[in-house]
Amino acid sequence: MNWKVAVCLFGLLTLSLFGSSANAQEEPKVDVFAGYSYVRVNPSTAGTPNFSLNGAEASLTYHVKDWLSGVADFGGYTNGSLPVTKAAGTLSTYLFGPRVSYRSYRRFTPFGEALFGVAHAGGAIAGSPGTHNVLGMAFGVGVNYRLNSRFSLEPLKVDYLLTRFSEGTLNNQNQNNLRASTGFVVHF
Repeated sequence: MNWKVAVCLFGLLTLSLFGSSANAQEEPKVDVFAGYSYVRVNPSTAGTPNFSLNGAEASLTYHVKDWLSGVADFGGYTNGSLPVTKAAGTLSTYLFGPRVSYRSYRRFTPFGEALFGVAHAGGAIAGSPGTHNVLGMAFGVGVNYRLNSRFSLEPLKVDYLLTRFSEGTLNNQNQNNLRASTGFVVHF
C-alpha cells in the first residue's frame, strides 16, 4: 500500500508543477489533500477494548466562496490484528459535506467541517464476519499552513468520527471514534 500512496503523491506534485499556472491574484478554487490518518475505534459493547487503525486519507475541496467549501473525503484504514479476535480488518469512509474556513491570516487557515456519508468495514471491525456498510459522520477542525501559492501543509485535522455498526446481537450502536490526520494540500 505504501507504493500506491507514493505514486499518488508523485502524480499530484507533477500535476501541480507542470499544470497550467493560475493568476497570482486569483484564489485557487480546488484543493486536493493527501496524507496519513489515524483512527482510535471505541466499540460500544461493554468489555470490548478500544483499538487503533492506521491508514490514509484523501479529500477534494471545492471553494464556493472565500469562507465556504464543499468537501469529498475518503479514508482507508487497517489493522492486521485486532485485540479481541486477532483477526484482520479494514475500515473505509466516504464522507461529503460543507467546510467553513477563516482566511484572515496570511499563512494559516483554520477550518471546521461537518461530513456525512458511509463507513464500510470488513473483517472483525464490524463485529461479525463479512462486510458492512453503515452511516458515518465526521465533525472536526483543522488548520492549513500555506507554504507557497501552490502547496500547503495540513499539520493536524481532528475529527469526531461516528459510525453505527451493529455489535453482536445489538443493532445500530454508536461507535464514538477519534480520527486525526496530517498531510499536504495542493491548490489548483
